[in-house]
Amino acid sequence: MHHLIPAPRRADGDGGRGFVPDGATTITAGPGTGGTERWLRATLGAAFGLPLAPGTVGAEEAAGTIELRIDPALEPEGYRLTVVPDRGVRITGGSEAGVFWGAQTLRQLLGPEAFRRAPVGQGAARGIPATEIEDGPRFGWRGLMLDVARHFTPKDDVLRMLDLLAAHKLNVFHFHLTDDQGWRVEIKRYPRLTEVGAWRARTKYGHRASELWDETPHGGFYTQDDIREIVAYAAERHIRVVPEIDIPGHSQAAVSAYPELGNTDVVDTSALSVWDTWGVNPNVLAPTDHTLRFFEGVFEELLDLFPADTSPFIHVGGDECPKDQWRQSPTAQARIAELGLKDEDELQSWFIRHFDRWLTDRGRRLIGWDEILEGGIAEGAAVSSWQGYAGGIAAAEAGHDVVMCPLQQVYLDYRQDAGPDEPMPIGYVRTLEDVYRFEPVPPGLSEEAAGHVLGTQVNVWTEVMQNRQRVDYQVFPRLAAFAEVAWSRLPAPGERDFAGFERRMETHYARLDALGVDYRPPTGPLPWQRRPGVLGRPIEGPPPIV
Repeated sequence: MHHLIPAPRRADGDGGRGFVPDGATTITAGPGTGGTERWLRATLGAAFGLPLAPGTVGAEEAAGTIELRIDPALEPEGYRLTVVPDRGVRITGGSEAGVFWGAQTLRQLLGPEAFRRAPVGQGAARGIPATEIEDGPRFGWRGLMLDVARHFTPKDDVLRMLDLLAAHKLNVFHFHLTDDQGWRVEIKRYPRLTEVGAWRARTKYGHRASELWDETPHGGFYTQDDIREIVAYAAERHIRVVPEIDIPGHSQAAVSAYPELGNTDVVDTSALSVWDTWGVNPNVLAPTDHTLRFFEGVFEELLDLFPADTSPFIHVGGDECPKDQWRQSPTAQARIAELGLKDEDELQSWFIRHFDRWLTDRGRRLIGWDEILEGGIAEGAAVSSWQGYAGGIAAAEAGHDVVMCPLQQVYLDYRQDAGPDEPMPIGYVRTLEDVYRFEPVPPGLSEEAAGHVLGTQVNVWTEVMQNRQRVDYQVFPRLAAFAEVAWSRLPAPGERDFAGFERRMETHYARLDALGVDYRPPTGPLPWQRRPGVLGRPIEGPPPIV
């Protein structure tokens, strides 16, 4: 009836006369709901040219009121939205987060015009029929990982992405801040990380096998005040930010700025620059005390920028760390012998365990990609299961918390169609329907282990996404399908109504249009969205599920 995305748990209504906000409509905000009140006034007030003046608490029965209240009896992120004819709207949430998600539903009910920044036409809000919606999320972790290291995302575009996550009831922003191709966060005690590590001379254009180069220097970074602004903006939208500093692999940008961090007894690290192409880089961090102290300093500043109440998890990467330099390095081999370790996998585990203990002592939790399972997982660590289901299953069965984000299902840098017009096609075809049918909890997982699945996220790696328009194209509309996977509870295992979802998407495309999102149309890329002649990396056949 309402074409809501993600689909609510229950929506009842007779379709009869309901409520039309107008110039006399007020917002009555109960205790703890002031943030949602401000958001409603800023968004709906701007979209329809309405003042939405504060109502009088205790006068909820007055006509024309949007009433916000908290009822702890509801689940924390759950809400109940009631539209009462001739009177108004009541949104009750189990917490302010629940009230806020209810406000997102109200915005959808008011039509695509509610997603604009100023009135169009007469600017009148459409009426909402009498209805009652009860809703709440399936998972507590509903996220998107944005890689800003390969191609830098300006601060304003990050804030815009946070708005888009909120509009889809997603509540985790995984912020991939460092990699071989760039270091994106200011660390005051180590200024060369951004003076040197945030910039590269040129960039591979397309897949790494492409012969094309963009010779324009590329880079950028967020100042510490930029980060504080991003974190505060996310918190106002009930989005947790999970910062990632990728160690001990994917670290050439850091080594180029401070060569002593690398394996100097194997390679001339002073000759390294920020990497300008893609793939798995052999230049990893040296397992020395100096490296540990250096990154403790990095994390000390990071913890100040990402407070525990909004960022309880700190991501340390831990993926794709080639061990060749450690095998050749007398320093690394001496450390293996000193610690009594079996091999280089256990050396990486020692490195990760060190920061697990360090973060735990400071009230945080370490999370890493599923390679941190190799050589023994750190106690208390959580796992982002990206290589398939197997790592997540192993971690969950061992009692570790897991975020499911398998590349075969939810890597949004992967192409959306097999046609020749897809821009810089990468990986397997993952259509809108493929994403919609993704199931984060693997079949056969024990009930106890399933309880360790915190939730799920999509990953957006930006090697072939040079700007906001390319990110929009790859992310949308598939993010809408993912949002429903993460939020909406299934009637029964495997029961997803894609035909019904497509019908609701007809309305949702109009919302995305109003928001200015450059999504991939259902009929295929528009002429200016194509990138003819730029080599990608198509992989034929269905992706293996592991």
